[in-house]
Amino acid sequence: MSFMSSLNISGSGMTAQKFRLDIISQNIANAEVTRTEDGTPYRRQMTVLNSVNTIPTGSFRDALSSELSNQNAGVQVGAVVEDPSALVPVYDPSHPDANADGYVMYPNVSTAQEMVDAMGASRAYEANVTAFNATKAIALKALEIGK
Repeated sequence: MSFMSSLNISGSGMTAQKFRLDIISQNIANAEVTRTEDGTPYRRQMTVLNSVNTIPTGSFRDALSSELSNQNAGVQVGAVVEDPSALVPVYDPSHPDANADGYVMYPNVSTAQEMVDAMGASRAYEANVTAFNATKAIALKALEIGK
């Protein structure tokens, strides 16, 4: 694995976690939205992260040589999907979006869960920054050997 590949892996991780934090903040901002543009309540969004490289099949030697020569390693956002969990019914017959029984369907967003996810994404971002800085420090020390 080359020096630049290590930086690319950390950089892709930081990019993916920043996107994840953006989706989490969008969920928190829309936690009380009962009617979107299509007339339905907002649904919680989740990010799906994928590995950039594919897992080779075959012998260990083939897998190792593939990984050592692979410059496209890291993580990427594969998709943003809606959470399929049920919406939250709240009895409020005076609300303009109440159904015939007086219930308003609120988004399936739990701010506590979103804060936990945000802390996890933030910690993952910090870990990628630490790995990036460590790789940079190792490269700088290697350059000092020639002095």
